[in-house]
Amino acid sequence: MSRVAIIPARGGSKRIPRKNIKLFCGKPMIAWSIEAARQSGCFDQIIVSTDDAEIAEVSRAYGAKVPFMRPGALADDHTGTTPVTAHAIRWLNTQAEPVEHACCIYATAPFVTPGDIRKGHRLLTESQCDYALSVTTYAFPIQRAVRINAEGGIEMFSPEYCSTRSQELEEAYHDAGQFYWGRADAWLDERMIFSSNSRPVVLPRHRVQDIDTEEDWVRAEWLFKAMQAEAAQL
Repeated sequence: MSRVAIIPARGGSKRIPRKNIKLFCGKPMIAWSIEAARQSGCFDQIIVSTDDAEIAEVSRAYGAKVPFMRPGALADDHTGTTPVTAHAIRWLNTQAEPVEHACCIYATAPFVTPGDIRKGHRLLTESQCDYALSVTTYAFPIQRAVRINAEGGIEMFSPEYCSTRSQELEEAYHDAGQFYWGRADAWLDERMIFSSNSRPVVLPRHRVQDIDTEEDWVRAEWLFKAMQAEAAQL
């Protein structure tokens, strides 16, 4: 039974064209995910699932395998992570040693670290859960969130917490969008990732960056360079 990293990277990104292979701090964005997977020492194979020949070429140059091209039906704007990962597992199961554990690592996660990937695998194996995934805390209590109503006024989503002190509110977490370890049968059955049978790898907020716009990209590069400079001084 094998352990594989599966990195989904379709060619049709809209908001940042060619985002998966655009240079980020000197390397194609996807290279950071491939290198973190390699350095983790967790995987028998690192697979990139793509529908794009250029992405495939770049991925191979950085040490990943692209043994198949993803079918168009799984490469549109509406296809989620789970069916893409399940497709790769099914393909691998017919070609080589059956997959036991698969880690979906996003191609646009330059802040992912080998240590966090290893921690996720330990959680998966030690807890017998379906999935182990990266999460981080919200910067502000979600119980105090507000909406702007149709009249332009402000309303609380949960007015019962209007007078509750922030330190008395339960901390909330959200998906960090870096990686999702899962058992092969959980992926193939398309079980829910966000459930009581998943375990969290909690990351500090400064290492969690959504990169969906050009402004996000610039901010992420500045933060990444600052983190690299600090690490070089240690």
